[in-house]
Amino acid sequence: MKQTKVVLNFPENIVEDPVTYHLIVDYGVQVNILRASIDPGKQGMMVVELSGEESQVSHGLNYLEQVGVQVESLAEEIRHLEDRCASCTSCIPHCPTQALEVDRESWYVSFEPDKCILCLSCLEVCIYSAISVKERLY
Repeated sequence: MKQTKVVLNFPENIVEDPVTYHLIVDYGVQVNILRASIDPGKQGMMVVELSGEESQVSHGLNYLEQVGVQVESLAEEIRHLEDRCASCTSCIPHCPTQALEVDRESWYVSFEPDKCILCLSCLEVCIYSAISVKERLY
């Protein structure tokens, strides 16, 4: 099974089309929407994780490009800099996916990148600069 995280940019002429429906029903691709901003009649942006057999994902990505959706590889990732982290836990309540958690025995904050949806909430509240954004290398 192949999984890939991508950014989908929708132009105004197709922002209201059922594109994710077609990915799921016509191509068998599992679509996990991580973040979205849609302005009907204007434009749209979605960060999604696409999963399925390699051929399904490939055909789904081809479909997106054919209908005019701009597909970009996800170019950022969050890094938890443990040497800077004071485990103050101020980031914990701001993480909607629990990618940042505190161990109740040691009281150390840990980070699970696979759960992160790049909402950047943790970045805004960390006073120790223990959270950073790094470009992914593909």
